[in-house]
Amino acid sequence: MINYHNRKFISVQNTQNGEVSSKTYFHYFQEGQILYADYEGGEIVKGKLIGIVKEDNTLEFRYNHINTSNEIRGGKCISTPVIKNDGSIELHERWQWLDEEQTEGESIIKEV
Repeated sequence: MINYHNRKFISVQNTQNGEVSSKTYFHYFQEGQILYADYEGGEIVKGKLIGIVKEDNTLEFRYNHINTSNEIRGGKCISTPVIKNDGSIELHERWQWLDEEQTEGESIIKEV
């Protein structure tokens, strides 16, 4: 099982309806199968996520953040890890806003 504890990621790709950008940094922590992270940067003033690391190393989590317009936004996400040749991790994400918008998107974050 992949251990995500103390790994840091940056966004490298996101669909247009997302608020995470290349200026957004994530810091992941893990306790057993419980995953949580802090994220901020770009349009994100402060964000938190919490979820589960599944047996197949995929992540299922909920996220909430405050953006630069002082809006509280949140959603759900499934992330699938891809191990790169250098041993770093990319997370390929499928997410959905759970506010009024309810739209879906895809993003990729990579370990730095």
